[in-house]
Amino acid sequence: MEGKRATKTALYDAFAASGKALASGKRLELLDLLGQGERTVEALAKAAGLNLTTASAHLQTLKQAGFVATRRDGVRIHYRLAGADVAQLLVLLRKVAETHQAAVAPARDAYLGPAADSELSREELIARSDAGAVLVLDVRPAEEYAAGHIPGAVSIPVAELPQRVAELPVDTDIVVYCRGAYCALAYDAVRLLNDYGRRGIRLHDGMLEWRLADLPVDTADLGLV
Repeated sequence: MEGKRATKTALYDAFAASGKALASGKRLELLDLLGQGERTVEALAKAAGLNLTTASAHLQTLKQAGFVATRRDGVRIHYRLAGADVAQLLVLLRKVAETHQAAVAPARDAYLGPAADSELSREELIARSDAGAVLVLDVRPAEEYAAGHIPGAVSIPVAELPQRVAELPVDTDIVVYCRGAYCALAYDAVRLLNDYGRRGIRLHDGMLEWRLADLPVDTADLGLV
């Protein structure tokens, strides 16, 4: 029995190694970014607000845990999620934390700001899009749109929206989405659209959940970073 106990302990220690790799907010943010598509170390560092050395160290921890994979293109290293199950784990972890961790809700509200007055589910968006009743707006950075977006979506990164809002119709509902359920870009874009007299509606989640639902995804070659 003593030998059985030792092997069971080793098994659970192996499970715990995965948990340790996730025990960093920045590593979770890097996984969230990789849920949008493959990125270089440099691009990930910039998007996550990290210096290159720190970003590389976090990515190595995730790679050792088997959560990310790499490919080399000349001198550049590109990272991607090791599988859809990693994205599913990230989504589940966030849902469980929001349900059971009291600190999540106030932190979420402080980051995202006031909830949108109106939201659509993926199913409602598909029905209304098929009927030609909405314009779908992707407000993520251009390289994320290029890596994969909702079919028919128009790309206007949120930073460009104040200068380009005149390109959007006044008399059509505009459904806005970004990276996922906890992405502030769509919240900011909806508030901005409404301030400019457009009818902005937020997709309830975002591209991460869209992919995990195995819904159609289009790509565009805009020169990925």
